[in-house]
Order: sequence, then structure tokens, then C-alpha cells
Amino acid sequence: MNDFTALLEKYSKPGPRYTSYPTAPYFHTGFTEADWAQELRSSQATGRDLSLYVHIPFCDTLCYYCGCNMVVTGYYEKAEEYLQCLDQEIARVAAMTNPDRVVRQLHWGGGTPTYLKPQDIRRLMRMLDSRFRIAPDAEIGCEADPRELTREHLQALREVGFNRLSIGVQDLDSIVQVAVNRVQPAPLIEQVYTWARELGFASINMDLIVGLPHQSVASFNRTLDRVLQWAPDRFAIFTYAHVPWVKKHQKLINEADLPSFNARLDLQQLIHERLGDAGYQNIGMDHYAKTNDEMVRAQRNKTLWRNFQGYTTHKNCDIYAFGASSISQTDDVYLQNEKKIGRYQELVRGGHLPVERGLRLTRDDHIRRDAITRVMCDLELDMDVFGTAWNIDFPSYFADALTDLPALAEDGLVRLEPGRIAVTELGRLFLRNIAMTFDGYLRQAGADQPRYSRTA
Repeated sequence: MNDFTALLEKYSKPGPRYTSYPTAPYFHTGFTEADWAQELRSSQATGRDLSLYVHIPFCDTLCYYCGCNMVVTGYYEKAEEYLQCLDQEIARVAAMTNPDRVVRQLHWGGGTPTYLKPQDIRRLMRMLDSRFRIAPDAEIGCEADPRELTREHLQALREVGFNRLSIGVQDLDSIVQVAVNRVQPAPLIEQVYTWARELGFASINMDLIVGLPHQSVASFNRTLDRVLQWAPDRFAIFTYAHVPWVKKHQKLINEADLPSFNARLDLQQLIHERLGDAGYQNIGMDHYAKTNDEMVRAQRNKTLWRNFQGYTTHKNCDIYAFGASSISQTDDVYLQNEKKIGRYQELVRGGHLPVERGLRLTRDDHIRRDAITRVMCDLELDMDVFGTAWNIDFPSYFADALTDLPALAEDGLVRLEPGRIAVTELGRLFLRNIAMTFDGYLRQAGADQPRYSRTA
């Protein structure tokens, strides 16, 4: 075992991905529809822009590894009913929104947003465009499954303003694809990618997954050979979390076929080396981008941010999220919609905001969120500047973190300088572990701690 793999093994432990702080398991049902309505009305004069998210939960087929809130159906009527409810929810929130607020970012996720027919892609965008002020240069992105995707789908997306596309590749090895029930030959993906380039999508991301059944260094190396030839603008490389007690369909995966822990570590090292050699910068959290990408520039300029849509260059935005299980966010509040589609539709049809749970942040939550964000986005934290901004004595407030960080410094993950914490190049691969030192909730004892995926 080399030194790099030894570090991956040492720091592979359950931990949050910090798309929020506090993390979603701490949202509670005591936060109600009335609380969200009050927050919507009271937060309109903050001067913050908007980011819109729409969750489309439908898929044509079941991918055995999937951890998303989705439903597999061949009855398109369900999507049409869902769109009717989206229309009502969007209208309800828009009615409480200052019409002068500008949408800087818009994203559709799922499920499979491109499950929608081209005419319904146009219909859904009309729902949003008619009620919100979308900036001409807004970042507008959509997740796409290459299977069942036609050029007409992509044409519809471009026609209504989409300029970013995220293609679910996962793995190109045919044995792996059969084992997870996602068969999509490389020529199919290449056709979709070619269409997207021809139609003028400004940025294309490819999703890959590590830890799937039958994956090996040799097989994944061949996948990397092919995807690097395509040269997308970004890669998001996720680690498969096998949680069949949560996602029952994952029982369809034979656990004996999953790569061993050591094999997963070797795969992580392979990705780090191959993407680095190909000129991609590791942003952190398994996200890589070409060195001229705006995300890389934002990280250098310290304007990068992190929220439920992952890394973003749009920091000062409230997120208004629509659809089952989607999560909204203001500066002070997190809010999650009802996860079950039937219940979500029932609430919307009844004239409600479909709130399931949420959370109002405390001052401590704000302070710790800012520290975690600074580490994960800026890759450094000036203790004096931070302490002044929040009117705290940093060494006292974060005494626990400063007790834990020297061990990470010894392993080369951070540099501890007078008044400054800096993430090293190696530390970019361990951002979750570094951020965890600032997490007050993880220090709370008790058997009811949430279960997180491993950091490596």
C-alpha cells in the first residue's frame, strides 16, 4: 500500500457532503408551512438574487444503484399530473416573491428531467419564465440520461435557454452496466455529447460513479480513456453508497460483486492521477473542471459557494425549489418539500405549500456554516478576519477544531500558519474530513446520529 492509498484508508469514515450546514438529517417537522410562508414574505427585501430548482422524479427504467427520490413508470400521464401540481406550486411561491428579484441560476434535477417530452420541457420553462425574472445570462442547467434522449429533447432545452448539461455516464464497462441495469453503450453517449456540442451548450459535465459491482482499476481505466477523449468541461465523480436498508432496490445488486475497500481506494487514486494528468483541476468534493472553467476562476477569486446544487459561482442567492423532496434555502432557513409524490400532489392541490420539514439556523449554525464553506470553497480560512466578521475569538470558539487540525496537518492535508488555516493540494481530496472538525453536530453524543456515506 502506497502513502496515498494509506491516507485514503485512514480518512475513509462516514461524514456529510456539506451541501448544507446543518445537514439535512437535522431538519425537523416542527418547521411548518406557516413558517415557510412567513420566511418567504419576510425575506423579499434582502437584496439577494434567486436560484430556482425543479425536481422531476420520473425515470423510464430503474438503475439499481440509484439513491435519488425517483419513481419508475411507463405511464406518462403521471408526469402530466405532476406538471399541473408544479404549475400551482410555482405560482403560489411566485405570488409571494418580489418581482424585481433576478434569477441568476436555474437547474432541473431528478430522477430524469429529460423524461419529459420536448413539448413539456417548453411548457415547464414557460411556467418559470412567466413568473420569475430570469437574467439573460443566467446559468441554466439540466441533468440528462442518454437513454431515450433524442436530439429533439436537446433542441427544446436550448430553445428555452438551457446552456449547461450534465450527462449521466457512470461507467462504460458493459459488465458493470448490466449489473446495475443501466445499459448505455459508448456510441450512444457520444451521439448525445455530439448533439449537445453542435447545439451550443456552453458547459457539459459528465457524472461517473466509483464503487459499482465488477469495477476494477483496469475496467475503469478504459472508461477514463474514452471519456477523456470526449473532453467535457467538468466531471463529477460520485462514490456509490450501498444502503439497501434505505433504498430497497439496491438489494438487486449482489454485494459479493462490489469492489473491495482496497479496490475502491485504488480507483480513487486512479481518478486523481488520470484527471490531473489530463489537465482537470480538483475543485474538491470529487468535482473536477478544466483550468479555464469559471468554477476554477471563482475558487481562485474566493467567490465560489456551495449549496444543495453543489458548487456554484452564485453565492448570494436564495434557492426556491419546486417538486417532491426538493430543498429550498434562504440565508436563515432550509425547507424540504414532501418526499412522497402522492402526498406532495395532495398538499399542492389542497392549496398548500408542500412543506415536510425544515430548520431555522441559530447564530452558531451561521458561524460554523461560514467556516465550513470557507474551507470547502476558498481552501483557506483567515482566523483574524473571520473572528472580526463574526465578533468572536476564533481560537476559543473553535477550540475543538484547533485541537483536531494538527493531526491533519501532520498528514499533509492542511497547513497551520499563524492566524491561518490552508488546505493543501492533497487536502482537496479530504475536504469532508477537514470540514468535519468545525461541525458542532458531529460532536453531540447519542445513538440517534445520522448515518452518512464514507468520505472515500
